Amino acid sequence: MFNLLRMDLYRMGRGKSLYVCLGILLMMTVATLYMVWLMATPQGQETAVSIGMFTAEELAEEGDVMAGVDTLVMLRQIGLDGGMYNLVFGIWVMLFVCMDYQSGFIKNVMVVHQNRWNYVASKVMTAGIVSFCYLAAQYVFVLLMNKLLGDMAPYSAFGDVLFYLTWAWLLTVAFAALTILVCVWTRSVAAGALTAVLLGTGAVQGPLYAILNMLHVGGWLKYTIYHTLDQGPNHYAAPRDLYVYAVGAGFLALYIAAAGMVLKKQDI
Repeated sequence: MFNLLRMDLYRMGRGKSLYVCLGILLMMTVATLYMVWLMATPQGQETAVSIGMFTAEELAEEGDVMAGVDTLVMLRQIGLDGGMYNLVFGIWVMLFVCMDYQSGFIKNVMVVHQNRWNYVASKVMTAGIVSFCYLAAQYVFVLLMNKLLGDMAPYSAFGDVLFYLTWAWLLTVAFAALTILVCVWTRSVAAGALTAVLLGTGAVQGPLYAILNMLHVGGWLKYTIYHTLDQGPNHYAAPRDLYVYAVGAGFLALYIAAAGMVLKKQDI
């Protein structure tokens, strides 16, 4: 398995998609924080009025947009809460896995590494490493941008950052395992992309939750990956807050097991 992992890491590092997706995440950070700067600081408001983006009356109506916002909340609002992070990350996972099928490289891999569980484990571990790097890079970039723009938001406590990033990382890896499952099952770039778009952004879960909630049977959807990322706690306050780890670990184990069983039954 570790030979496969080394090979995947080598191929990952040489691929352009890894850096393109990271660039998209960082560009999202720049665009979001620049908009916040325009609305939340005196200098930014002057700039926004002078370029005609907002009027003074519109800015006055907005009030204090930074109320209750710290650097961790900034990170969440940039993409994790709304599903944009999983969309970009899911697209990268889809490209990374489907490339094996599109190029026919999967056949060579299965000849040398006949234990197909190792293939799934290697892909999930690679996705976990990438998600860790993405989350860490994006949060560090938020800190740098916040500093450059005049400390618009207070800095979050290290314990809160560690708690949030660990459970968010676990859930993003579980989403990667779901994307891997879809890709090995369908061998389709389109199916993998639809998984990232529809399930990563909550385009399916959101309307479904609204409909089922009217019938008072939608409570279980709060424990999907999307809703847990969207509504999970910023800091640890009580043992009940640890449910986020259970959700992430449960879905991760489920999707790894399903992907392994699907791959074992396939004729490659």
